[in-house]
Amino acid sequence: MSSTVVSKDGTTIAYDKRGEGPALVLVDGALCGRSQGPMPGLAEALASSFTVYNYDRRGRGDSGNAETYEVEREIEDLAAVIEAAGGSAYVYGSSSGAALALRAAAAGLAIEKVVAFEPPFVVDDSRKQIPVTWVQDLEDREPADAVRYFMTTVIGLPGPMVTMMKLVPAWKHLKAMAPTLPYDARVVGGNVAGKPLDASQWAAIGVPALVVNGGKSPAWMKTSVRALADAVPGAEHREVPGQNHLIKATAIAPVLTGFFTN
Repeated sequence: MSSTVVSKDGTTIAYDKRGEGPALVLVDGALCGRSQGPMPGLAEALASSFTVYNYDRRGRGDSGNAETYEVEREIEDLAAVIEAAGGSAYVYGSSSGAALALRAAAAGLAIEKVVAFEPPFVVDDSRKQIPVTWVQDLEDREPADAVRYFMTTVIGLPGPMVTMMKLVPAWKHLKAMAPTLPYDARVVGGNVAGKPLDASQWAAIGVPALVVNGGKSPAWMKTSVRALADAVPGAEHREVPGQNHLIKATAIAPVLTGFFTN
């Protein structure tokens, strides 16, 4: 069922609701929305155990936007969805959505438990470093060039592979999402500098937390997730064998069900 809720600053946020059971809100990563990416399939996989709320982050899909962006507004968007879900909820975030979910938990939102899958923090020098100017770099580019920059310079995909992506229908969707890439960059913030995480950033998280990585994810990502597990008070850590950053719904759904229901 498709619905909308109005965030604190007046921005309309669109969401889908399906299933029965405790409320669970899904928070997407970059270039994804409630109709494109991993969350629609995951929502379906979880609907037998939870009432799942899958929403378009601001600037994406059917959600509205504002003239200026601040991470705090995205936290308020999530708060509005949680309020629509009954006032409290479990929250699962993937990639930059995981960083947003953790920042929301640290801000004191009514989150009962939070799971973060591979927020793209960089805590060592084992991968090519993301430029410190990446937020401005993304803001200064036209949509197609912003997607290419994100795919090559930030994610690290080979240029020829990204060029081939322009030939598939999904490229149009990626370009439509491109203006929100600086939002994701701001959510992740300075945690891409190859330096240890600042534990004080996560010290206020007072709810049960689980941080997860895939067994086939690169070493730098595994190191980052383990560091995050140490930085978030009382957090658990789990590795899902055979998975990478594009984790399958069938692989993560049992992890979420087990953590949220026990």
